[in-house]
Amino acid sequence: MTLDEIKNLTIDTCPQFASFARDKLPMPGTKRRLDEILNHEILVTDFRITKSKKNTDGDCLQLQFVMDDAVFIVFTGSAVLIDQIQSAAENIPFRSTIVKIDKYYSFS
Repeated sequence: MTLDEIKNLTIDTCPQFASFARDKLPMPGTKRRLDEILNHEILVTDFRITKSKKNTDGDCLQLQFVMDDAVFIVFTGSAVLIDQIQSAAENIPFRSTIVKIDKYYSFS
């Protein structure tokens, strides 16, 4: 930007960062482990899929949900949960229970 362009800027004409960079802001909620919420009904309110920090070849699901009137987030690399949440994205918010079936997790 030129100095003239900068001088003409006003707070009202500039967009708020949060309005265009939603995926760069922290997702609100208290962190929980997946095993802490197994077999409990939750209300899924949002999700984000990013590259995993633990498994460099995989993805990580950040899931935001409400349980017992509090907002939480959980992180998982579960490919089944990632696939299921992508398929259900247009139905959010929805109620579900995460269960463990043998060696994998699933929404039920």
